[in-house]
Amino acid sequence: MNWQPGFSDPQNWILYSDEDLLVVNKPAGLLSIPDGYHPELPHLAQALAPLMGKLWIVHRLDKETSGVMLLARSAEAHRVLNQSFRERALRKLYHCLASPPPEWQTKDLDLPLRVNADRAHRTRVDLERGKPARTLVNVLRHGESFSLLECMLFSGYTHQIRAHLYYAGLGILGDTLYRPKGVDVFDARLQAARLMLHAYEISFAHPTTGLELSFRAPYPPDFEQKLAGL
Repeated sequence: MNWQPGFSDPQNWILYSDEDLLVVNKPAGLLSIPDGYHPELPHLAQALAPLMGKLWIVHRLDKETSGVMLLARSAEAHRVLNQSFRERALRKLYHCLASPPPEWQTKDLDLPLRVNADRAHRTRVDLERGKPARTLVNVLRHGESFSLLECMLFSGYTHQIRAHLYYAGLGILGDTLYRPKGVDVFDARLQAARLMLHAYEISFAHPTTGLELSFRAPYPPDFEQKLAGL
């Protein structure tokens, strides 16, 4: 397959596969699903189908977010995994580089969110009209200008991590949509070519065997490079 320039060989994205499921490390810049307005743009299943056959998307990552994604390889596995997501029976951990460095070590952002809350289609904390949402944030490494954070999701709304961190006064490096006041956009240490958000780990029960599985996706080179500057 002649794959799109700028992306590595899809074979290298595979973290695990069996007859029921496929776990991959999605590269940043690649769509999870086809774009309704631009169907010609490359997306995850399109890249992997020549290697793995028909695939069912179980969940999504934003285009600029890298990291671990779970796909089903059968309709029954897709049904079971979708049910697990609806019941929030999976554990998802994200890592991000955010500024300014928080003064706290752990923060439980149990705050209701409203999707498409403004003209920029941002998700916002809305104490009156929002739906229950929770993100538990831990600081893994403190830096002078930014920090490495680990975010555990207990719900799965669009831009949830970005919206919750924004409310807490933090912005993820490379994020132009959720940029809190006071962040120096001209500071070279805070500049990034894309959103520095990485889906680091996913844990779930196998759809057929029920065995508990957990997979971690290594950081991509651009994330590693920025992290080295911490």
